[in-house]
Amino acid sequence: MIEVRSGLRRGLARVGVVGVAVTAAVGLMATAALAATGTVHTDSGAAVNVRSAPNTSSSVVGSVASGANVTISCQTYGETVTGKYGTSNIWDKISSGYISDTYVYTGSDDLVAPLCGSGTNCSTSGLGDPRSCSQAVTWAINHKTTSYVADYYNRCDHIMGLAYGWSASGSTTAYNHWLAVPSAYKHAGDTTVPAGGLAFFSGGAGHVMISIGNGKFLSNDIHGNGTFTETTIAEIKSKWGKPYLGWTQPWFQINH
Repeated sequence: MIEVRSGLRRGLARVGVVGVAVTAAVGLMATAALAATGTVHTDSGAAVNVRSAPNTSSSVVGSVASGANVTISCQTYGETVTGKYGTSNIWDKISSGYISDTYVYTGSDDLVAPLCGSGTNCSTSGLGDPRSCSQAVTWAINHKTTSYVADYYNRCDHIMGLAYGWSASGSTTAYNHWLAVPSAYKHAGDTTVPAGGLAFFSGGAGHVMISIGNGKFLSNDIHGNGTFTETTIAEIKSKWGKPYLGWTQPWFQINH
């Protein structure tokens, strides 16, 4: 069976590669209402393992032969792996489990099916963001760090702007950003935040972080000044005592 390999990169424009120029995108394929289809391919012709979760450490629950067509009910972000079609952190949910999108030809390096477990999906439609939701999530994942970065310290809203391809967010604080977002793009109190959505907190200047799906977020400073690491809404509330406000689509004042 084919085992996906973690941590590898290639120099082509594949989702999950650091430093590759991205094309301005409007909307996100994750907003698709229907499941997508794809064809599994491997260089060796071996079958691809199907996993119980979107990572190579989870149990193998089956396999799919090279050349087989699959129906993708939804997609999610998981372990970054390398396969036939490059390097990506996107995993495809099929009937029996998860397979890395790097072994599935879908005609796109981006999402082609709804995000797993999402109600309202993230979308940049009509917002003019330089990057799509999935590209912003990829940027955030690729910029995780436990080391101090001066540009990250005390600059949560600025980082959100960087993730979406802006040089700045256009707001003076995260709380002011929340107040400025039109109600049509705001989901007050909703803790089910789709990947790419921005989760806001009040308390002083407030706080904002980006969802990477499945209840996980990337936030600056929570695990050390100037760091950018994985966290949850519950940890922000308990560690910093900041009340949760809700999440918004990636609306930025810099473009309005």
